[in-house]
This record gives sequence, C-alpha cells and structure tokens, in this order.
Amino acid sequence: MSVSEDPLGTAALLVDSRGRYLLHLRDANKKICDPGTWSIPGGNREGAESSREAVERELLEETGLTVPLEEFTVVDCVGPDGIKGRIRVYLGAWDGDADSLPCPEGIMFRHFGADTIPYLTMCPWTKEVIDLHQAQAPTSVPQARPGGRARLNVVGVHLYLEQDGQVLLGLRHPDSAYAGSTHHFLAGHCEQESAVACLVREAEEEAGLVIDPEDVELAHVVHMVDEPGAQPRVGFVFRARQWTGTPQVREPDRCVSWGWWPADALPDRVVPYTRAAIEGVRAGRLYTEMGW
Repeated sequence: MSVSEDPLGTAALLVDSRGRYLLHLRDANKKICDPGTWSIPGGNREGAESSREAVERELLEETGLTVPLEEFTVVDCVGPDGIKGRIRVYLGAWDGDADSLPCPEGIMFRHFGADTIPYLTMCPWTKEVIDLHQAQAPTSVPQARPGGRARLNVVGVHLYLEQDGQVLLGLRHPDSAYAGSTHHFLAGHCEQESAVACLVREAEEEAGLVIDPEDVELAHVVHMVDEPGAQPRVGFVFRARQWTGTPQVREPDRCVSWGWWPADALPDRVVPYTRAAIEGVRAGRLYTEMGW
C-alpha cells in the first residue's frame, strides 16, 4: 500500500491484560472532531508520513508511550465541518496506570472495561472499533512484550543523613498508605521541580531541617518495582554533608518519630529498598535494582 492510499486519520486502540480499553476524554465546546466524548488517541498524517508513522508519533505525543502496534481495521468518521473521512486503527497492549500518563490534549485518560462502554458518551467510530474488537476477542489481543513499551517511572528523593555512624530514619504512621509502622528515609515524590529542590523542600516540610543545595551529593540510586509489571520507581538517595536544625515530627499523619540508628544495626522493620540503599552507600556502590 502506498502512503497516498492510506487514510488521513490514524488511531491506536490499547488494551490491557484485563481486557480494558485506554480511552481519552476529548475537550468539550471546541471545534474538534467529536468534542466531549471518550475516544482513543490518534491524529492525522502529516506530510509524507505513512499511517504507521503517524500513529506512532501521535501516540508518543499524546501519551508518552511507544508500544508495538499491529493494523486492526479502518473506520469511517465525520470531521467538525461535516466532512467524511477514514481512520486506520492499530491495536496494541499496555498494562500501565492511566493516571500516570501526560495529557497535553483533552481532559484525561482512563481504562474502561467493555461492560462500561455502553454508559459512556462515546465517539461513534471509537464505539464501532471497540464493538469490532469485542466480537473478535480474545484472539485479537496482542501480548505486551517486556521492554517493548514505554512506561513512566515515578521519581522519588530520599535523604541520607549520617552522624557518628548513625543514620536518620523515620517511623511511619501505622495508618500510612505506604509502609505503615516501618522505618524509612525522609522522602518524597518530585513535583514540578528538580530532584535536589524536592529534597530540600521535603526536608523542611517533614522534619524542619534546612539544607543548602550546595551541600547535597548523590549517594545511591535504586530502580525498583514491587512486582513484575507494577509501576516502576526510581529512588534518588542524596547525602547532605551538613544541615541546620534537629529533626522534628511535622507531618504526624505520616511519621510518628525520627531516630538515629547505627548503620550496622538497623531496626527490624525497615522499607526493603531503604535497607538496600543504606547497604549500597556503606559499600560504596552507586546503584541497586530490585524486583525486576
């Protein structure tokens, strides 16, 4: 098939291992195709692009994903000016968290099972594509291949403070959503900021410690998943050479106490990757992988 014979429109139908579809809520009250409806990511070919080149580009731009795709079907559509067109749809597999995807266009991404589709305000051609896929399922669901797709990683920062051979750890609140009644670094997730800026902010917010960014150095990195296929996380462990203040409990709903523990005699209940990072720092290693 030549590029000139390709439909102008392209789209990607992504299905997870539970049979759910990744849908995109389009802006309402705009002069676009099917405003205010749930649809699937995609867009028109540009220049001399083939449909495959276009759908791969659009998927990357709209979701940050690069996944293996196979041709699935071609459907008719109607543009905002009532002009009829055609869309070549590709099928792929993705098991990630829809909430973790960037959304530079539209409102949000969500996964929906086939039983929910009839209750959504659907883009007509997207509903047609899903109905066709349901009629062929499960044989038409490609298998996700390890390493064959992009997956956004959660970035966390962790503070390694040591004095007189002892390391600062916090005891997390029993009702904490993560690692209740377990010791952990002072830590937090990066927002719209650099990792070091995040560390400085979290240290002040969580424990009242003032740290100069110039006194911070990278001590260890942990790249981990809780189990194969789970959301991957990158933990930067920074050492502060000096700081001002005494650790205080400033977020009692998360941390009930701060304490200094001998680096060679940590408490029994320590977050596993925290223990691994401390061991790595003491051994002079810069990197640890866990759970892969």
